[in-house]
Amino acid sequence: MFAKLNEVESKYEQINQALMEPGVADDQTKYRRMMKELSELEKVVSVFRLYKKIQADIKGNKELLSEEKDEDLRSMAKEELSELEDKLSELEAELKILLLPKDPNDDKDVILEIRAGAGGDEASLFASELFRAYSHYATSRGWNMEVMSVSEGNAGGYKEVIAEIHGEGVFSRMKYESGVHRVQRVPKTEASGRIHTSTITVAVIPEAEESEVKIDSKDLRIDVMRASGSGGQSVNRTESAVRVTHLPTGIAVYCQEGKSQHSNRDKAMKILYSRLLAIEEEKVRKEASDARLSQIGTGDRSERIRTYNFPQTRITDHRIGLTVHSLNEVMSGQIDPLVEPLITHFQAEALKNQATQ
Repeated sequence: MFAKLNEVESKYEQINQALMEPGVADDQTKYRRMMKELSELEKVVSVFRLYKKIQADIKGNKELLSEEKDEDLRSMAKEELSELEDKLSELEAELKILLLPKDPNDDKDVILEIRAGAGGDEASLFASELFRAYSHYATSRGWNMEVMSVSEGNAGGYKEVIAEIHGEGVFSRMKYESGVHRVQRVPKTEASGRIHTSTITVAVIPEAEESEVKIDSKDLRIDVMRASGSGGQSVNRTESAVRVTHLPTGIAVYCQEGKSQHSNRDKAMKILYSRLLAIEEEKVRKEASDARLSQIGTGDRSERIRTYNFPQTRITDHRIGLTVHSLNEVMSGQIDPLVEPLITHFQAEALKNQATQ
């Protein structure tokens, strides 16, 4: 571990020196890439340097104890030594996590897709409520969310909603939301007070650059049509809605939220690029790890990552056996109490796997 840390510190110094050379800022692409790499290394280097300082302080205290005769000074040195050793252990654990291989998608913006699954109108209503919770969460973290496509349910809510989220570290936190979310509650229309179970699926897809996916124009069918749904009379006046179909995969993306046909086509292509990249990355993961379930499953009631029990204001994350009794807070956008334990769990799993390799 320490050989790796010394390499990181050396690379950090090299980039710092290179940035001070004349003319570096003239090539903005190269300059931004170097600044981004420096920023990524800085956290590791700052913790490593603090670790080395505390190591030196521990050595100094041990030398003092071996030479000092005054009991008061020895007592102070022992107390400080104990605190320093505890801090050193904490920093060592932090450094191990910082050196874990980084998910290359963690810094990407995301395409968020929420779809009603089993449960009819109740599923559509919950889809809109969870989308609202994610909107509040995005705002609290300083992210920007833009709706790209909406299909409304029969009794309100969303059959499907797709949005784009921009911000720092969006995928690193939102990726844990991918999967089937199950809700248990009494619908407003249920006269007998019986609890219903319904599901929605959430997919969080890292946004792809056009250069990451090659699409042949002959593989696309682009249909334009009049937009439908709420939005006043102007929504149906022009053929601004766009459906882009990728013929080889059968993936179809429909967008009508933009103000123009051009805007909707751009949004649809952005979603298509990201879905195709996600498919390619999934193929690679399956080959490397002997296959795994897709991100969102089928939407069946038996498949789920999380259950929201409204009568008991309880949320259970089935991946790590976590239960919290703060459903109202979570549905208002306070999702970190669910996300943080997942980050800790998967970091611990990664450390365990690294230790056995």
